[in-house]
Amino acid sequence: MSQSNLAVEISVAQHKLANYRVNVHKFGGSSLASITAINRAAGIIAEHCRLDDIVVVSANGDTTDRLIAIYQTALTNVTELFTHIEQLKQYQLSLINGLLNSENAECITTQLTVDCQQIAYTLSSNTQQAYNDTLAYGELWSARLLAAVLSERVCPAVALDARDFLVVNNAQQCQLAYELSQKQFQLLQPVQRLAVVTGFIAKDQQGVACTLGRNGSDYSATIIAALSQAKQVTLWTDVDGIYSADPRIVPNARKLLRLPNEVAKELGRLGNPVLHAQTMQPLQHHQTHLTVASSLAAHQQGTEVGCFGQIAQQELSITHLNELLLAQSSAINAELQAQLESLLSPLSADYQQGYVVIRQEQQKILSELLAISHSQLVFTPVSLLAVVGYQVAQRGNIRAKFKRALVKQPVLDIVPSSSQHSLMAILTKPCSVELINSVHHQVTKHSRTIGLVVAGLGNIGQRFLELLPQQIQRICALEQVHLVALLNSKKALFNEDGIALTQAHQQFVDHAQAYTEPQLLHWLTHHPYDELVVVDITPSEQFSLMYQAFFERGIHVIGANKWAASSDTAQFNRLCQVAKQQHSLWLGNTTVGAGLPINYALQDLLNSGDRIEQISGIFSGTLSWLFDKYTGATRFSELLLDALAQGITEPDPRDDLSGRDVQRKLLILARAAGFSLSLADINCQNLVPETLQYLTKAEFLARADELDEYFAQQLALAHTSNKKLRYVARFKLTQQNFSASVGLELLADDHPFSTISAGDNIFQLHSQWYQQNPLIIRGPGAGRNVTAGGLHSDLVNLCQQLVNKQPQVKIEGIADEL
Repeated sequence: MSQSNLAVEISVAQHKLANYRVNVHKFGGSSLASITAINRAAGIIAEHCRLDDIVVVSANGDTTDRLIAIYQTALTNVTELFTHIEQLKQYQLSLINGLLNSENAECITTQLTVDCQQIAYTLSSNTQQAYNDTLAYGELWSARLLAAVLSERVCPAVALDARDFLVVNNAQQCQLAYELSQKQFQLLQPVQRLAVVTGFIAKDQQGVACTLGRNGSDYSATIIAALSQAKQVTLWTDVDGIYSADPRIVPNARKLLRLPNEVAKELGRLGNPVLHAQTMQPLQHHQTHLTVASSLAAHQQGTEVGCFGQIAQQELSITHLNELLLAQSSAINAELQAQLESLLSPLSADYQQGYVVIRQEQQKILSELLAISHSQLVFTPVSLLAVVGYQVAQRGNIRAKFKRALVKQPVLDIVPSSSQHSLMAILTKPCSVELINSVHHQVTKHSRTIGLVVAGLGNIGQRFLELLPQQIQRICALEQVHLVALLNSKKALFNEDGIALTQAHQQFVDHAQAYTEPQLLHWLTHHPYDELVVVDITPSEQFSLMYQAFFERGIHVIGANKWAASSDTAQFNRLCQVAKQQHSLWLGNTTVGAGLPINYALQDLLNSGDRIEQISGIFSGTLSWLFDKYTGATRFSELLLDALAQGITEPDPRDDLSGRDVQRKLLILARAAGFSLSLADINCQNLVPETLQYLTKAEFLARADELDEYFAQQLALAHTSNKKLRYVARFKLTQQNFSASVGLELLADDHPFSTISAGDNIFQLHSQWYQQNPLIIRGPGAGRNVTAGGLHSDLVNLCQQLVNKQPQVKIEGIADEL
């Protein structure tokens, strides 16, 4: 490589590095509690981190609780102090020796031994001043150990003690001295080594160690994200996201995949068990996204917090807090508001009516603050139940639902938060499990987000989109349906915040980009919706081959495409099995009969206990039109070319005349009726003579008159016997097995198949219940309106089924204490 080329590459690399925004990854204590957990965390770091990124850690497992117990032991029973310290040391040694080679383990062990000796000395001599210093060891040990593990296996890493740079100017409220902390952090930030930083701990402006409160490591992570202007901060924990309620007590809670920053902040303020009060505060002036993800299942999509559009803004969550106090006094007024907000951050307040809602542990602070006023101060035990969502206080329908859900409850007041992102009910009794479940159901029962992907934007696809806005307005089940992707065979348009319905096709024309199948599957795998529905309006066999991948991802499919439903038996059975395993719905009423409800009729009969014995009819609108119009006044070839010119036939009329389309439709219906067969089991009469089958389309059309003699003979036979020519599909259950065929037949003038209008389809079902007088479904079997309408019928049916779908809740990692 020439020196000039090398210089260019170095310049490009430096430019990329200069423009790279770091990511912060925080691992909670349970994600670092054991050898297995730390190995898992190291694997996540190896996959998701660069050297410029930052890792923030909590203390391993229950180390902080043990250190608190050690401190309390020092206050009451010094003789047991050394025993507890030794037990904690042995736990740390088990991690060290199980994770590191002997040389690195020896170095870390020496440091641990010195630290344990220092803890014992400090607590036995100056207990009152040592609390925060003692607790800090948990994070310090965790950072040292993980940095050593990473250096040994993954990349160069160094442990940083946050007390060396993180300064708070208000230890009680943990308010950050931002400029000073940022300056000191920049001086310490390593180059070409991964920084592993202690969470939870900091120092005040006098240099005294302080902590950021329980779960303060999350707060540390977002502080460091703000200091480093990170692109994203990921909280790796043992839960897989933020839910619409605490899933330990609300089994039907659903994961919220995307939350606006303001809503997440309000959830943390009001007691969400995953997000905590101050976690979001450092990010409010930064374009940093926060993600809550599971270290137990790193491949699963977690909850992303950031700046999102309308769909994410519709999310709702129910949260609650018990053991609160309603404090009432004439001294609680506007003059004291700033001081009360600074010291107590009340959960709710009305300074005109003279009350605040605070936590019980804040009672003493408030009492001391108001003692000088000599005003009467009354405390009433209360609880708080809130619905949280973007500008939810201004959403009249949600307010009405919330009030109805609480109509029989002892509610003192229902008030909006100052941010308008929550409606809070103050109750005189604790929030019970039954109440929380009831309110969650009544307020959020229709809030599941459904992303809609439309594939195929031809005549029918465009009509489907034209009907979509009015359908969503008219049909309750479609309230949470959002159009999020449009695609054809070459280009795709994705928008996670939704595509404007009235401008959908034009936006596709203006903004769609080329895509590959892997790119499509990647997007469909990482979508931020509760459910994803692909509406396949393509005629593409290649696209139908993706159905299995869709089902494997839990994606639902509505298909007008016949290829998958008529694939070979092994593949069809595989698709059905995967869809069932992954709880994916697959509807395809429009694969046969356009909008006619033939599939629904079959399913209803089977669900009711009936048994289908015969299926027959005219399944091709093109062949229906041709044989109704073919009277002999015009040669068949002339009639065929006229139908082609009118768009009645396929672009190549042989696709209609071959009978293969009718054969596939009969196979689909027979399978829907519960029978196992393949295309090879259905005899198919091809109306195109072999001499014309393998020509080019142009050659075939030039020689189309070679069809005339055969059809003239068939028409003559029909006239002789007073019958009509019809192309008929038949499936019949026999004593041995079944028979199935599609082909040209001569039918009596009064036969139901003879009397249909040109272009219509007709389906005739014989069953145990419909013997002598079969069930007949008749109507237009093609057309943009009826086919688009049939697709909308499937969409409504599917969404109604999803309303009752139970979410799969994973709750193993939510901390026991709130």
